[in-house]
Amino acid sequence: MRAAAAVLCLAVPALASEDIADQYPGSLLYSKPVEVIPHVWSAIGATAPPTYENSGHNNNLSFIVTGDGVVVINGGAAYLLAQALHDEIKTITEEPVKLVIDENGQGHAMLGNSYWAEQGVPILAHIDAAREIEENGHRSLESMKRYNRDKAEGTVVAPPTRTFEDTEIIEMGDFRIEVLHLGPAHGPGDTQVWLPEQSLVIAGDMAFHERMLPIFEDTVVLDWIETWECCFEALGATYVIPGHGHPTNIAQVRRYTRDYLIYLRGQIGAHLEAGGDLADAYYVDQSPYAHLDTFEELSTRNAGRVYEQMEFE
Repeated sequence: MRAAAAVLCLAVPALASEDIADQYPGSLLYSKPVEVIPHVWSAIGATAPPTYENSGHNNNLSFIVTGDGVVVINGGAAYLLAQALHDEIKTITEEPVKLVIDENGQGHAMLGNSYWAEQGVPILAHIDAAREIEENGHRSLESMKRYNRDKAEGTVVAPPTRTFEDTEIIEMGDFRIEVLHLGPAHGPGDTQVWLPEQSLVIAGDMAFHERMLPIFEDTVVLDWIETWECCFEALGATYVIPGHGHPTNIAQVRRYTRDYLIYLRGQIGAHLEAGGDLADAYYVDQSPYAHLDTFEELSTRNAGRVYEQMEFE
C-alpha cells in the first residue's frame, strides 16, 4: 500500500516555487523530510539560490533507513543544517547514522560534514569531489557565512574520510547501495546513489527538472550529454530524486537536463553559423525553459558558457 502511494505521489507533479522562502518554519530545513518510497526519505530543498531564509538548504538532503543503520546523502550546507536533518532522522528511526555520502564538492553538499564528523560518522566522496573540497572548501565556507550569518555557527571544512573512483558497493541491512561516478557531468566528482532493487536513483546534479541547471566554468556540456546517454539512462531507474527539486521520473529530468543541453547547443550553433558574437549569444532564445526557477539568474550565463565551448569546435 505504501509503495502504491509513493507511485501515486510521483505520478502527480509537485509544485515548487523559488518565491517560497521557507516551507518548514519550525526547522532550519527548508522542508520536512518525505518518504519517497519505503525507507528512502528526502528533505527537498528550495529551488532558489541559497539565502538566510532557506538556511542554504537549496538542494535535496536524502537518507536511507536500511534496517541496520542510516545512510545520509549530502552533508548539507552548514553544521546547524546537518544537525536539523539528524534531529528529523531521530524522529523516524532509532537506527544510527552510519555513513554520509557527498554528491559533489559544492558547499551545500559538504559544509555540513563538520557536524557529521563530530558525531564520528564516516564521510564518503568521489576522489575529484574530495580534491574540490580541499582546493575550494574554504572559499565555499566564506561564501556561506556571508548569507547564513549566525546560522553558520560551528561550520568548518571537514574533508571526506573515504574516497572512491568509479563504484563503491555498500551492503547494509535490507539495501544494496551502489555509489557511482558515471562520468563527467555537472561538476567535479558528481556522484549518483543507485538502489537497483528499488529502481531508484538519487541522481545528484546529474539531473534537474524544476529549476534551471547551471553550467559552470568547468562544466563540459558535450561530456554531460555523453555521460547521460551512455550511462545514466542505462540504469533504467523508475524513480529519480534529483539534486534539486521534487522526486520525479526519467522522462521529466531528461526533458529539462539532457534535452535542454542539446537545445542550447543547437541555439548557439545556429548563432555561430550566422556569424553571431558572444555579446549577442547571451540572448539566444531559451523561452521554452523560461518557466523554470532560477531562469533569470542562469540562462544568459549558460548561453555564454556554451558559446565559449562551441566557438572553436
